[in-house]
Amino acid sequence: MTPEASESTTGGDDALLEAETRCCEIPAEMHGWRVDRALARLIPEFSRSYLQQLMADGAVQMLGAAVLKPSTRIQVGHLLQVELRPTQQAMAFVAQPMALDVVFEDAHLLVVNKPAGLVVHPAAGNWSGTLLNGLLAHHAAAAQLPRAGIVHRLDKDTSGLMLVGKSRAAVDALVRAIAAREVHRGYVALAQGRWKGAAEQLVDQPVGRDAHNRLRMAVLRPDATSGKPAQTTIRLLDGNEQASLVVCKLHTGRTHQIRVHMAWLGHPLVGDALYGGKPLFDMPRQALHATRLRLLHPISGEPLVFQSAPPADFQEALSKSGLHYNEAQLG
Repeated sequence: MTPEASESTTGGDDALLEAETRCCEIPAEMHGWRVDRALARLIPEFSRSYLQQLMADGAVQMLGAAVLKPSTRIQVGHLLQVELRPTQQAMAFVAQPMALDVVFEDAHLLVVNKPAGLVVHPAAGNWSGTLLNGLLAHHAAAAQLPRAGIVHRLDKDTSGLMLVGKSRAAVDALVRAIAAREVHRGYVALAQGRWKGAAEQLVDQPVGRDAHNRLRMAVLRPDATSGKPAQTTIRLLDGNEQASLVVCKLHTGRTHQIRVHMAWLGHPLVGDALYGGKPLFDMPRQALHATRLRLLHPISGEPLVFQSAPPADFQEALSKSGLHYNEAQLG
């Protein structure tokens, strides 16, 4: 199993669900210690970064006053009063009923059609209202699964098909299948400019964090240690002077992979401001839709194929661009 898939949905060691107050008397062997070091020893089940955040929030008191600096020195016999507050991460992992567009569901597998704008997993700035929250409300077993059964992601503003495991056996099998490239994922994308080069091409360029902008990923030099192998097959479906409609097949699943590879080719996605895409044809987001999934059922082995037409905003942009989409073109 991959490290990502093995993480628990409980939020980690600092996942308090209710507030708790601890009173800790400083023993002789800790006389003169920094307060953050002492707290890490006295309350070892929580990370030092979490305890330092509590100090910054005024939740640690000594001698009747808040201890705001982790470097504050303590003395034997001092009493530290610590209010252990629920973390944002812990509060994020709660069930929130939402209308899921379910394409397929059985006891082990769920396929959903994610709308643009829906965040997949809670993170800074999006601690609620995510697909994970909806899955926790959708079926009881999700609370016992890594990431509520989520085995791959789509960016917030990318729409389309996603696989979710509903049992631990299915989650493990899906993770293995994705790692073995046995799950075939197809995307349709609207890109800027008249298509250059071959009508079908394999982009085999490593992707990693952009050294100049931590919000972006980038194609890196082959010898860069931070780059990970990334391969995308891209095929032209239709095009004109303004734009190109392409279908992309992922062979690997790096963060922003299609967006990065398309920008590297000189064809950033329409609406993808992060990678240089212009807001053409009134497209309010990056013009990328996960349109097809092909796999063997993780438990029964039955061949499965799912297809989803691009949503209304994508279709409207296509109409304004003068290009045409036909599912039969996907092959």
